[in-house]
Amino acid sequence: MAKSNNLSKNAIFPKGEKLPEELSKYFSGDVWLNMLVPPDDKFNCPIGNVTFEPGCRNNWHKHPGGQILLVTGGRGYYQEDGKEALKLNPGDVVKISPNVKHWHGATPDSWFVHLSIETNANAGPAEWLEPVTDEEYNNLK
Repeated sequence: MAKSNNLSKNAIFPKGEKLPEELSKYFSGDVWLNMLVPPDDKFNCPIGNVTFEPGCRNNWHKHPGGQILLVTGGRGYYQEDGKEALKLNPGDVVKISPNVKHWHGATPDSWFVHLSIETNANAGPAEWLEPVTDEEYNNLK
């Protein structure tokens, strides 16, 4: 399947920079991050524009303070541990409660872009867990 589309032409926010190695190890492919609201003590709500290349997904992980995803481009998946994966499209909103094990990423044939809002960020950083296996990913419906 083709891995290109008109994502950059239709992007709302700039793509940002490729994740540094200390973070990219938690992803199955290339990811870019543009921090729109950096972490600070005043707002306590970092917001990043995250861009996944086709087929890329992050590891299972948890956010101690929760997370909200606002899908702005492409197509992707979101899955909580023990539940069916959800297909995501622009305009979808995912509210993730604190400490819920989950992953998200692009479909095999599309880029995927979302705003990641870390809620209650003072609760601590994400806890990165095991990778989503190829079998888990390839068996999504």
